[in-house]
Amino acid sequence: MRRASLLALLADLVAVVVFCTIGRRSHAEGITVAGVAETAWPFLVGTLAGWLVSRGWQRPTSLAPTGIAVWISTVVVGMLLRKLTSAGVAGSFIVVASLVTAVLLLGWRAALAGLRRRNHVQSS
Repeated sequence: MRRASLLALLADLVAVVVFCTIGRRSHAEGITVAGVAETAWPFLVGTLAGWLVSRGWQRPTSLAPTGIAVWISTVVVGMLLRKLTSAGVAGSFIVVASLVTAVLLLGWRAALAGLRRRNHVQSS
């Protein structure tokens, strides 16, 4: 993998861990490495699945298809794994998880695209 691909994958993984950490804190579940790992693993598996499905290493910072595939996979696979392990998958949680992960996983890509456009315009 190229450096850009590794950095993008790392950014996605960090975004998922941030989402899970914020969720644990907002529900007063305590922020420990073990606790965050327990909450995050289904979503991290989903993120990695999204990378594989979209071949994210080919266009790691693209909003589409990579970002959208990673986001959808993170939510869908994460929720399916939570359901299979008897963890909570309430409707409101699915909505919140979908919105927050969209902001985190798509947001950094959109911000990067904006910076690149701005730099391109300034250098033209």
